[in-house]
Amino acid sequence: MRIAMFTDTFIPDTNGVAVSSYNLFKALNDRGHYCVVVTSNPFSKEVTFEDNVLRIPGIEMKQLYGYNFAAPNRKAQKILRKLKIDVVHVQSEAGMGIFGKSFARKQKIPYVYTYHTMYEDYTYYATKGRMETFAKTIIRRFSRWQAEIADEFISPSEKTKVSLREYGVQRYVNVIPTGVDFSKFKYNPADKDFLDNYKKEYGLDNTFNLVYVGRVAKEKSIDVVIRGYALYVKDNPEHNSRLIIVGGGPAIPELEELADQLHITSLVHFVGKVLPNDIGKYYHLGEVFVSASISETQGLTFMEAMAAERILLCRFDEGLVGVIKDGESGYFFRSEEDFGAMVNKIRSLSKKKIREILDTANVIVDYYSNERFVERCEHVYLRALRNSW
Repeated sequence: MRIAMFTDTFIPDTNGVAVSSYNLFKALNDRGHYCVVVTSNPFSKEVTFEDNVLRIPGIEMKQLYGYNFAAPNRKAQKILRKLKIDVVHVQSEAGMGIFGKSFARKQKIPYVYTYHTMYEDYTYYATKGRMETFAKTIIRRFSRWQAEIADEFISPSEKTKVSLREYGVQRYVNVIPTGVDFSKFKYNPADKDFLDNYKKEYGLDNTFNLVYVGRVAKEKSIDVVIRGYALYVKDNPEHNSRLIIVGGGPAIPELEELADQLHITSLVHFVGKVLPNDIGKYYHLGEVFVSASISETQGLTFMEAMAAERILLCRFDEGLVGVIKDGESGYFFRSEEDFGAMVNKIRSLSKKKIREILDTANVIVDYYSNERFVERCEHVYLRALRNSW
C-alpha cells in the first residue's frame, strides 16, 4: 500500500502524537509499504521532501508548546499527487488534518482518522477559564462530526471510545493502542557511565529516586505529585529520596515555585527537555515512575516505564486499568495524602515481589508492541480500501 500520513507534529517533537506517528511511519516502511509523512516544518520556510517526510512551513504557536501550524499547500499537493497514494491517515484535526481530508476527497481515495487527543482537557489554553462549558460543548460536537465523516475511525483506547460514545458518536470505532518500540527503553549497559555521572553531579546517587517523564504541562497534574511527595518527605524524615522531573513544557516555572513554597527545592530535580533518542535512558534515573495525569488517552509513558522495568505509581484513572493492574503490574494512588503510603509500600517490597511485578508488566507491554500496532492499522487500511471500491 501507498499511505500518506498527515500530522501537525512529528519527530523531533516528543509528544504522544509525534511518537505514535513516527513509530507507525517507520514500521509501515519496514514492512514493505510506501509511507510518506506530511507535517509542519519548524526548520525552514520552504517546502521540503526528504526521507519520505514532506514538511510544510507554518506559524509557531507559542501557547501550544511551540507547535507549528501549517496550512494546505499547493506545492506539497503537487508532490503528493505524483506519489499515487492509496489511502490517507489523518493524525490531527487542524492544519495538516484539514489538508489530509481535502487531499483524500480530491483524489477520491479513503482516509482513516485517529482521534489522539481528548481536547476537553485542553480548553483552558484557549479560554483561560472563561466560557469553559461552552468551549467543551463545541469540542464535543466537533469531535463527533470528525469521527462520523471519516471512512475508518481509530481510537487509541477504550477510555477514549467511551468518551466519544458520550459525545454521540454512533459509528464503528477501531480501538488500536499506539505501538511503541520498547527496545530503546530497556537498560543499556552503555548508558551506565552517563547515569552514574549524572546522578553524582546532581546529588541523585545513593538515594531512592522517583521519576516522572513526559511533557511538563498543567493537564499532567505534576503539582499533585509534588504535593504528595512533600507530604511523604514531611512524614518520613529519613526518606533519603529525590523526585526527578524529566521533560520540557510551560508549567516548569510554576512547579519550581511550588517546590520552593513547600520547602523541597533541594529534593526536586528538573532535568528539562530531552532529545527523543535519549529519553529512554532517563527512566533509569529512578526506581519508581510516578504520574498523576488523568488526561491520557493511552498512557505511552506508562508503558515506556514498564518496558524500562520501573515500578509504576500512578494516580487512579479508569482508562489505565487495562495497562496497570494494581498490585500486579504497578500501583495506583488516589490522592496526595496516600501518595506517601504507596511509596513506602513499594520501598518495602521484596526483590522477589518486584521481579514478579516487572515480569507481569513485560507481558502487558507486549500487547502494545509496534508490531501488533502496525498489523492492526494495516487491517483498517485494507477495510477502508475495500469499502471505497
